[in-house]
Amino acid sequence: MYKNLLVPVDGTELTEQAMSGSIELAKQLGATITAFVAESLPPLPQIGRTARQVEIENTLHDERTARHAEAVLKRFEERAREAGVGFSGHHAQALRTEDAIVDAAKEHGCDMIVMTTHGRGALGELLFGAHTKGVMARSKLPLLVLH
Repeated sequence: MYKNLLVPVDGTELTEQAMSGSIELAKQLGATITAFVAESLPPLPQIGRTARQVEIENTLHDERTARHAEAVLKRFEERAREAGVGFSGHHAQALRTEDAIVDAAKEHGCDMIVMTTHGRGALGELLFGAHTKGVMARSKLPLLVLH
């Protein structure tokens, strides 16, 4: 039924839950996992910075976020491979995380999105986390929320 699960991860404590839950689900379904890390865009330049300073700061930001994403994806890949689950990992910088997640699902041919949420604050961000709620509003794919 579902063959390619998009699993957004960010390296926080919920990442472990996303990895475990999605790997188990993928094993049961005979599906593969497409993991995705959405990193933030470089911050806006501060007043008084030269173009060269901004360029250097942006380059450092890009390198730092790429290293972070690659480390998170590598850990996920190792766990998926140990479980015998097919895996591909991708990352991108984005202004809006939920848009990046929906775009990644389309780009990589995913047929379900699996996300985690704390489900807390402002009545659990009105039942789901802010990013989860945003993905639900923007995507037509089934969304499995792990809590």
